[in-house]
Amino acid sequence: MTVIVVGSGIVGASAAYQLAKDGQKVVVVDGEFEGKATAAGAEIVCPWITSRKDQAWYSLALRGARFYTELITQLKEDGEQNTGYKQVGAMAVHTDHEWLDEVEKEARAKQADAPEMGEIQRLTAEATKDKFPLLKEDLESVFVSGAARVDGRLLQQALLLAAQKHGARYTKGKAELISTSTGVKGVKINGEEVTGMVLAAAGAWTRSLLKPLGIDLAVEPQRGQIAHIHLPEEDTSSWPVILPASSHYMLAFDDARVVAGATRETGSGFDYRTTAGGLAEVTREALNVAPGLADGTLKEMRIGFRPMSPDGLPLLGPTDEVEGLVVATGLGASGLTMGPYVGKLAASLAKGIAPEADLAPYVPDRAFHSIS
Repeated sequence: MTVIVVGSGIVGASAAYQLAKDGQKVVVVDGEFEGKATAAGAEIVCPWITSRKDQAWYSLALRGARFYTELITQLKEDGEQNTGYKQVGAMAVHTDHEWLDEVEKEARAKQADAPEMGEIQRLTAEATKDKFPLLKEDLESVFVSGAARVDGRLLQQALLLAAQKHGARYTKGKAELISTSTGVKGVKINGEEVTGMVLAAAGAWTRSLLKPLGIDLAVEPQRGQIAHIHLPEEDTSSWPVILPASSHYMLAFDDARVVAGATRETGSGFDYRTTAGGLAEVTREALNVAPGLADGTLKEMRIGFRPMSPDGLPLLGPTDEVEGLVVATGLGASGLTMGPYVGKLAASLAKGIAPEADLAPYVPDRAFHSIS
């Protein structure tokens, strides 16, 4: 059986890798769109500290965080050492002791069912600043040692290279679904017809992919702008992720670089621009927490379009509307936390195997509307 994976972002790349590693014939189609969420993404794997109370989201995010250990081991066995993943811990920071008390309480309540969280520590302002020297002097923190950071571009590249080592074919071009009276039987890529099961993992572009079938998938692009700041005098390789009491965050990479993000611009459409407002928001939020970043060099702003579902949960699974199709999109701002694991689940579904997780909350049909 051939599985055609439409979309080479983190979900599609992970699915392709799992399928190829299992001996399936795999074709990956990369549409080369500007603003792919994976290419822009630098994310935190730390689902244990969150303001979200949705159990369906947390369950999948927890499994996603847990899956990284297995995945990174697999990739290294396949010769992919540069995965962009590193366990550096995360600090929830604030001056408000009551806020930190609540964060610590919730984290400890989750610890028994999530041993991969690692150690939980309450840190003084001095100890907090020692771990991330650019922070304000008065910030205290709750530190979780098991948290990690991920460079989306590097992980995607590692997954695709490993998939190709196992025989996957990687093709650039626009995919057009080949429809039948009851569903799809494959795709047309640059004029070439390829038949097989279709795994639609095209992120925010999945909606336009499915429209020729008479289906309007309710997934919308949400623009995220993220700043990359160079600090040549600093050794940032072991700095933890910073989680303030907002949707913004900071994380550092090994090359003297701090990433500050990110805007959440709902209703942006596919407007691929760095805006003055986006730059101002990201830098303002970052400097409010870490004023030491002021002397850094702004190297670039990256833009990504997160695929947002109506209820904020992934759209994952086969559909009653279309035979021969598995949908895997709608991860929103949790793409790099959940993405590799969602790709694994999607690979199982494409093979006709019941996945290990209950996917009832994520069925894509809930976001389907017929086009008259």
